[in-house]
Parts: sequence; structure tokens; C-alpha cells
Amino acid sequence: MNTLVAKNSVITLDYHVTDPDGEVVDEGREPLVYLHGGYDDIFPRIEEELQGKKVGESIKVKLQPDEAFGEYDAEMVQVEPRKDFPKELQVGMQFEGGPEEGDEDDFVIYRVTEIADDKVVLDGNHPLAGMALVFTCTVTSIRPASEEEVEHGHVHHPDDDEESCH
Repeated sequence: MNTLVAKNSVITLDYHVTDPDGEVVDEGREPLVYLHGGYDDIFPRIEEELQGKKVGESIKVKLQPDEAFGEYDAEMVQVEPRKDFPKELQVGMQFEGGPEEGDEDDFVIYRVTEIADDKVVLDGNHPLAGMALVFTCTVTSIRPASEEEVEHGHVHHPDDDEESCH
């Protein structure tokens, strides 16, 4: 059977991501499984490059920041009073922030990037924002998506609980 990557297929990829200098950013320990066909499960440029590929075929795609995790936005950095945070606070911890004005569904994950005497610096940018990235991936399996997966717009894993996907 010569199945190709096509709309409404569930694709499994072995992948790794580097910066343009070859430094590993994500070694892809777990395979990436996504629903192909414009469901925003994967970056659009990667999806375009994978279209029509077979199991065993590989692609290498260089993404500019605006095609990956976005440009770095200095306005996403906030300085907050230390007293507003738990006593046990470390750089790298994450907190959920409220939605932006007019974007009621969009909660932002802020990372603690610095802790000074009475101030905490929070960064709402994705850790890879502002970086060009090189994705190298190999198609390891292709299967038709179920009607339910297509209806919901994402892959269902056998251990998913039905409630978690609505």
C-alpha cells in the first residue's frame, strides 16, 4: 500500500529541531503525531512540505520566526512585585496570565526569567520566539483519520478521555 500524506490523515513523524547554526533546540524524543490538512496542529510550512510524502521520506525546513513561534515581543515582558508570588519561586517557573484586552480566550503562559530583591520579571513570549528554526522530520506512519478526529480537528489518542477534547 502506497499511502501518501494527505488531508485528513494522521501523520507520525520522527523529528528534531535545531537553530540555523545546528545547535539542538528539541531533539524530538517523542514522535510527533498530528492531523494533516490545515487544522493548525503543526506549522503550515511543514505541513506544505509534507504533503504527498510517503512513509520513510524526510524533509528539512528552515522556518523564520514569523513561521514558527513568532517574533520576540518586548511588550510580553512584565515586572511584578515579588510579594504577589509564592515563597518558593524559581527562574523557569510558569504562571498563567489573564487574557489580553479583547482576546477573552487567550491565556498567556508567563515564565519567570529573573528574580530581584522585590521584583519578578515575567516573559510571556514562547521560549523559541524570535528564533529561526530548522525542522528535520521523517514520516514514520500514515493512517486515515477517524470521522471524529476530523470533526474535532485533532488526533485522538487511545488513552484520551472523551471529556478532555471538547
